[in-house]
Amino acid sequence: MNHVLVVDDEANIRESLEEILREEGYGVASAATAAEARVLVEDAPYDVVLLDIWLPDSDGLDVLKELHQLPADTRPEVIIISGHGTIETAVKATKLGAYDFLEKPLSLDRTLIVLKNAVEARRLRTENLEFKRQFSVNSVLTGESVPLKALRQQIRLMAPTNGRVLIYGESGTGKELIARSIHAESLRRDRVFVELNCAAIPEAHIEAELFGVRHGAQPGTRTDQRGTLERADGGTLFLDEVGDMSLKTQAKVLSALDDQMFTPVGGTQPLRVDVRLIASTNKDLEEEIAKGNFREDLFYRLNVVPFSVPPLRERKEDIGPLVREFLGDFGRQYGRPRMEISNEALEILHQYHWPGNVRELKNVIERVLILNPRALRIERKHLPPLTHKAVARGSDGFSSLQQARDAYERDYILKKIEEARNNVSRAAELLGLERSHLYRKMKALGISVRE
Repeated sequence: MNHVLVVDDEANIRESLEEILREEGYGVASAATAAEARVLVEDAPYDVVLLDIWLPDSDGLDVLKELHQLPADTRPEVIIISGHGTIETAVKATKLGAYDFLEKPLSLDRTLIVLKNAVEARRLRTENLEFKRQFSVNSVLTGESVPLKALRQQIRLMAPTNGRVLIYGESGTGKELIARSIHAESLRRDRVFVELNCAAIPEAHIEAELFGVRHGAQPGTRTDQRGTLERADGGTLFLDEVGDMSLKTQAKVLSALDDQMFTPVGGTQPLRVDVRLIASTNKDLEEEIAKGNFREDLFYRLNVVPFSVPPLRERKEDIGPLVREFLGDFGRQYGRPRMEISNEALEILHQYHWPGNVRELKNVIERVLILNPRALRIERKHLPPLTHKAVARGSDGFSSLQQARDAYERDYILKKIEEARNNVSRAAELLGLERSHLYRKMKALGISVRE
């Protein structure tokens, strides 16, 4: 459903337009003043604003300027309406960003045609912005490991269909990236991709986020608010961490999947949509079903084509390509020369277990780049102590007992220096060493005072 805001100080015009536009299937709200309009626009986005140029508390053109300064993804198309229109006013309004100009008394046929065109113009603009945002995210899966090659092949086979996909994987493995890759190679690639993180939204709000809310159904909702299902119409809806959804919401999702229809919170009329659904989870849903936390019938609806994203520890040959990609991305982001990585540092990263998967690796690389602004290459000493400790716990990373002991000592000293906030004298006290002795240890282990 498209939403229109009518701003006019004449009550009969507001009431007539509200009645006609609702019959045409629009969601409509109205305001008699610029102040009322500002409050409504802050509360919810609108596709189109029908704006009178003469308002009791403001010039309509000033309101037009304010609307045109809204973020591009929430900015409505504005149609100026006036009973005292002139060519000069119309030209000025167009230069300020108005979509069109209508003279009073309004022609019903022309008003509906212009409104329909404005809605389409906004749809194209927002979808274009969404496409740019999507493809600013790297939708290419980086790496040449066997599990990743198999995943790419599965995406190529499945993406052109409308089959529902359930993506399994630990946190940080890149489940959203897989979903975006499926969408980018699907027949719906020219339509919108909408994401809803079920784990990030409180249970009391998830139904409203998913299905939308009708005017007055909840405290503070002065206008109709579209949910993610309605916004994803024609495109792809990605339900991230679907295993965290409540049983009550699961029942409604199941009904919406069966009929491609749903009723907004507080609504009476069901809406029909055409949405491809992709879901993800880091839980064992069959185990959740046994515990009574997840509906078995919903599981079988979602699990048409299961995808399994391997954890980073099972495809460590992809660590090198990922590190180089992140270094390039962060270098451009921070305006820095491209950094390289030494073989020794890369070997440390290969030995680490990566419980946080690709997300953790990305965070580590960003931290290293930020904390070492003058370095042109990542060395072993630049890596966080956590990665060294993980290697020190095993024997694979060292060729001798002395090498393992040195690694442990280095990490322990670094930790105490950090606790002492880089005060070497204070760190020596914490370690129970003479300051000169600590300096000799630091020199032998390759620790600089800056660390």
